[in-house]
Amino acid sequence: MIGNRLFSRWFMPVNILLTFIIGSALGWILVKITRTPKHLHGLIIGCCSAGNLGNLLLIIIPAVCDETNSPFGDSSTCTTNGDAYASLSMAIGAVYIWTYVYNIIRASASKRNEESIDVNDPIAPGEITDSWTEPLVSKGSQRSEDFEAQATGSEDKVPFFKKIQQNMKNFAEKINLKMLLAPSTIGTIVGLLVGVITPIRKLIIGDDAPLRVLESSATLVGEAAIPSMTLIVGANLLKGLKRSGIGLWVIIGVNVVRYIAMPLCGILVVKGARYLGLVGSDALYEFVLMLQYALPSAMTIGTITQLFEVGESECSVIMLWNYAVASLFLTLWTAYYMWIVS
Repeated sequence: MIGNRLFSRWFMPVNILLTFIIGSALGWILVKITRTPKHLHGLIIGCCSAGNLGNLLLIIIPAVCDETNSPFGDSSTCTTNGDAYASLSMAIGAVYIWTYVYNIIRASASKRNEESIDVNDPIAPGEITDSWTEPLVSKGSQRSEDFEAQATGSEDKVPFFKKIQQNMKNFAEKINLKMLLAPSTIGTIVGLLVGVITPIRKLIIGDDAPLRVLESSATLVGEAAIPSMTLIVGANLLKGLKRSGIGLWVIIGVNVVRYIAMPLCGILVVKGARYLGLVGSDALYEFVLMLQYALPSAMTIGTITQLFEVGESECSVIMLWNYAVASLFLTLWTAYYMWIVS
């Protein structure tokens, strides 16, 4: 039953992917308008695209279900289904963050390194004398031209599929499998396998399961992890009180994207999917899909900036104001989404 329910919620991975695509487009526009330094492009785009799809949903949804006038029916059933939706959202979001946001911040960090090399280069372009270029264009100039022409001709003769294979190989070499298989990603894969494969699920989940102690232990650790994660979030936000070179308009722009543009896009996407019959009639599921667009930026971005040592102070300042504003806007959007689905 859990496996069937999981497959019936196939639109959630697509919806989260759309949050990353729309947020990235808006973030790219923001960095162009504010003329953000190149080494911070990945940070700004990541903050605009990746929301906190994990512990915040696990806090908000049970609280909404416990309300007496909740539009989602019975409290226990609502909490059970809501926890399942929040857990699936957290799992999928972790995969997207460590595969997409990680790589765009890494690309921005490499640009900063290239800029520092250019600045520290002792040889200026005007200092290059004829002695540097003379050996390259002297006697062997005709041979070099013939070699270039031959190389160009050989490239033209390379089959199209061979070029695709070479490009895929180069792309695979650039992927950091160690970060791609982060603990959160591995946990996501294991959790999906347990939920989908019926024999494994019957061994672990249920009151009569032989290995139900594993479920009880995971539940015990998970319930303690939610307040612990919240404390860690608060501790990381304290770093944002320090001075940083991030511009005021960048901070305002990120908040506008996360709390105005993205939630409005979420309404259009989810209502459009509902009109096309892709979502179904579950009000709680529709509520979670829209709420995924209104969340503050993912705190994992701070961890990624620390790994590459780029934009750490800027990220802390953005996160501080992002989560400070979230207390107001997230409340308003939650109430509005509940009114829409009811």
